[in-house]
Amino acid sequence: MTRERAFRPHRVVVLALDGLLPFELGIPHRIFGRPKDAAGRHLYEVVTCSVRPPGPVETDADFAVQIAHGPEALATADTVVVPASYELGPVYEQGVLTDELAAALAYIRPGTRLASICTGGYVLAAAGRLDGRPATTHWADAAHFARLFPRIKVDADVLFVDDGDVLTSAGVAAGIDLCLHMVRRDHGTAVANEVARRTVVPPHRDGGQAQYIHRPVPDPQVSGTTAARAWALGRLHEPLQLRDLAAQESLSVRTFTRRFREEVGVSPGQWLAQQRVERARHLLESTDLSVDQVARDAGFGTAQSMRQHLQTALGVTPTAYRRTFRVGGSGDDVRPGDDAVGAGSPVGAGAGGEADLRVAH
Repeated sequence: MTRERAFRPHRVVVLALDGLLPFELGIPHRIFGRPKDAAGRHLYEVVTCSVRPPGPVETDADFAVQIAHGPEALATADTVVVPASYELGPVYEQGVLTDELAAALAYIRPGTRLASICTGGYVLAAAGRLDGRPATTHWADAAHFARLFPRIKVDADVLFVDDGDVLTSAGVAAGIDLCLHMVRRDHGTAVANEVARRTVVPPHRDGGQAQYIHRPVPDPQVSGTTAARAWALGRLHEPLQLRDLAAQESLSVRTFTRRFREEVGVSPGQWLAQQRVERARHLLESTDLSVDQVARDAGFGTAQSMRQHLQTALGVTPTAYRRTFRVGGSGDDVRPGDDAVGAGSPVGAGAGGEADLRVAH
């Protein structure tokens, strides 16, 4: 008889640096502190540490925070999160670690997942953890970040970058998106969505969404695109035309497309594909529907179209994704051929696919 493996929550250690932003320091605690399993046990344990022995750490506000753990806590981490700081000194100015910070980071075990929020990415970069990798940071620092660390593939136009064991995010609220993404990656959309509901934030903003839109906030007196997006979300399984979305706001296609980009940061076609991928993920995780039926219900039309969209967005097939979130992980509920790539329609074609929404990306 096989002994059941003892339950141990995934340990997230947050590194608090002088000059930290209190809001960003609280993000990992808020997001990772919420998820529980069916038995009511916390899926994560969140610990905050300093580069020094326990004591106060200055913030960018008019108060300090008392940190209960020293750098040794980093040795116990499954994931290390580095929030932003406004007092990085030589890390920000020269791209090099202080002796104190280097000694602290040396506690991190090989294989530990690393994540940064905003300018916390400078710490990972100065430590050499981002060399040759894609990464992002706050849009206002992106050019400086790229000059200081030329070996990093900086993408200034995204909310976060997931490069497997190293993840980076843009500023402030993008840290929420990043932490929710990690919860979703670890435990599925249902768990992440529940955390988002409790936190009263959108359950998903794709990492590729623009972090900064070079236009002023739309005039509240001017019609937006909120109603059209709500209308589309209730009809993801149907073929949707761009003119249908524009009609919900009584706008021309051209005006609607421009305002949509201003508000959302991506084209209507890109947004629709993201929502359909999210719908497919939810159905693959939570139902026993065949891959063909999931494809139809999510609006992709064909299993081939959905497979190619999931491969692009997640790097896995529908069957592999479903297997990840199945108890036992056998994937036996998936029928042979569900993931086969046939000679059907191209990506996005079919009911509700990108080809239905005729709009340039």
